[in-house]
Formats: sequence, structure tokens, C-alpha cells
Amino acid sequence: MKTSIIVCTYNEEETIFNVVASCCKHNPEAEIIVVDDGSTDGTESVLETLSLHYKFDYLKLPENHGKSYAMAYGAEYASNEILLFINANLTNLREEHFEAMLSPIVNQEADMVVGNPLSFTIDYGINPYKTFMGEKAVLKSDFLPILKDVKEILFGVEAFITIYYQALRKRIAYQALNGLEKKNTAPEKYTVEKTSGRDKEIANAIISNIDLITKRIQNNIQNSQNYTQSTISSVQLELNQYMKHLKEQIVKVETI
Repeated sequence: MKTSIIVCTYNEEETIFNVVASCCKHNPEAEIIVVDDGSTDGTESVLETLSLHYKFDYLKLPENHGKSYAMAYGAEYASNEILLFINANLTNLREEHFEAMLSPIVNQEADMVVGNPLSFTIDYGINPYKTFMGEKAVLKSDFLPILKDVKEILFGVEAFITIYYQALRKRIAYQALNGLEKKNTAPEKYTVEKTSGRDKEIANAIISNIDLITKRIQNNIQNSQNYTQSTISSVQLELNQYMKHLKEQIVKVETI
């Protein structure tokens, strides 16, 4: 199976060169797609320079729509069987990271792979939403049915994709991408307390959209004759349990 690597970027001129270069260098047979979600910094200029050395498709959106829209836009454009979504704010992206993300799908061991710089031995109760975040590899045939939903959900798209796959009982593999780092674009004065506030903001975004996420997942399941009402009820119970943990985490953050 061939791979399309989709890099969605917005004002990430500091990291985009090395990210795209790594994608091209370590995946010479892959289709590399860069979706520029209306960047206003020097991203386009950086990519123009990079195009002199590597081949990739550059899709420039005239205005910023958000990561979820850019992901769907790139997926629609992609022509290969596997879609690998890579964030544009990474550093130390190496060949073994691509292997870790792609091999479970190529070997038919998983339907989706979620990769993260963090170890996935984290406590679900302490950091429940982290398992939704990170790089993602999926089969395009599985992703196409939810393109419209992905494009329209501005917040919580990571949660939507993961919970949708869980609801359909897809096999999800979690990979710890050792050595990979995410560039912190926040000011130097960004303290631990403010980082906790950022975690709270992400959690609140998911909570505020959970009804929409749940409804879309249920609609997709109901459109499949292979899944019953009991499956939908089971998914709802799992969501309720997840939200309970998430709200408890927000309370802990507020007490810091």
C-alpha cells in the first residue's frame, strides 16, 4: 500500500522546513502534501525554498479555516491508500518515527495508529485527553466517510476521530515516538501554571463540543447496518465515563 503524508501548517515558519524535508527524505515513494491553512508569516517563502530540493504538493488556502478543515482538505486531495497526518511544529522527526506510524497498518495489525512524543503509559485518570492527540495514520477508505464531519468540527476533532474509530471497534495502535519533540511557540514567560491553563482550555473545548461529537458518531453508526442500538448505547457509556474523568481533571487544574 502506498502512503500520502499530509502536513497541515499555520504560521510555523520555524519548523516547517525540517518537518517537510524529513517527510520527503525518509519517504521517497510517498505522496507529500503540505496544506498551508492561510499562514501570514514566512511559511510560504520557506516552502518555496524547500521545493528547490524536494518534491511535494503545496496547497495554499486563502484564509485560515482551522486544523480540522485542513486535514479534510488534504485527505480529499490525497491519492494513496494510507493517510499519515504529521504536525508541522515537530522537531527531531526521524525515519524510525515514520516506520512506527506506518508499519502497523501496512502489516494489517491496526486500522489507525496514534503517535505521540509522550509515552502512552500515562495515567488515563490524570491526563485523559492525551490519548486523542498526536500524529495519526489511517486508511483512506475508513477516513473518507467522515470527511464532512472532520471538516466542520473546529474543536475536538482529535477526540472525534479517535472515538469514532473506537465506536466502530476499529483496531487502534498507540506508538510512543521516542525523541520526537513539539516546538513550543509560546513566549518564554509561559509558566507551568499557564501550561495547565492551556490543558484546561483544550479539555473545555472537547467538553463544549462533546454533544456534537457524540451525535455525529451516532449518525455514522446508524448509517451502518452492521451496528445496533446496543452498540450506540455502549459508546455513550464510554463517552460518559471519559467525560467524568476529563471534568475531574479540570477541577484539579483549577485548584493549582
